[in-house]
Amino acid sequence: MEKSNDTHLKSIGYILWIFGFMGAHRFYYGKPVTGTIWFFTLGLCFIGWIIDLFLIPSMDRKADFKYSNGKLSYTVAWILLTFLGLFGIHRFYMGKWVTGILYLVSGGIFGIGYLYDFWTINDQVSLINRGT
Repeated sequence: MEKSNDTHLKSIGYILWIFGFMGAHRFYYGKPVTGTIWFFTLGLCFIGWIIDLFLIPSMDRKADFKYSNGKLSYTVAWILLTFLGLFGIHRFYMGKWVTGILYLVSGGIFGIGYLYDFWTINDQVSLINRGT
């Protein structure tokens, strides 16, 4: 039985878990504080990273309840942010043309905006999906 509000995919969570010692999967599931801790401690010296392998289904369920489904895909936004974020491509995808152009000419506003978006992209997509 498929969930009606499947905003985040477990398959993407597990792919990001491979790089999870840098917090990628935690950012994806809307846990920016622990994502940052994982980033600076290499997944709490790899121990937390291994434990997260078993926590991903729970993180996925919580993200599905927390964030709103809609016209924008969290997965697409995350892929664009991760690989092309310094160029603002994820912002163009979200319809934020002015900041997209700013990111394009400034390297994600010198990397600070890029990091900010890792912290907030789930909320940004959710707001757009809710129409606010």
